[in-house]
Amino acid sequence: MAGSQATVASLTMESTVENNPHVETIQVVIESELLAATDRAARRLNVNRSAFIRQAVREHLRALRVRQREEADRKGYEGAAESTADLAAWDRVAAWPDD
Repeated sequence: MAGSQATVASLTMESTVENNPHVETIQVVIESELLAATDRAARRLNVNRSAFIRQAVREHLRALRVRQREEADRKGYEGAAESTADLAAWDRVAAWPDD
């Protein structure tokens, strides 16, 4: 069966996996309510459960990478103590010219 895709609100998921040597079959323990919600969402998107879960994991991993970069930026900014002289230099550059 050829692979198909479903696209909803810029979310694209493959609904089948064909002879892909990079795909693993796993077992996951999941609460009944979460499984039911997953199945309902997959049906609404017209994809199978596996495709829905794969996309959810991809999105979560992407969000984690973004958070890690944001945290590194935050720590970098916190570590760079700004002196009054540094701020004054920026104030001169950013100041509006006198009319």
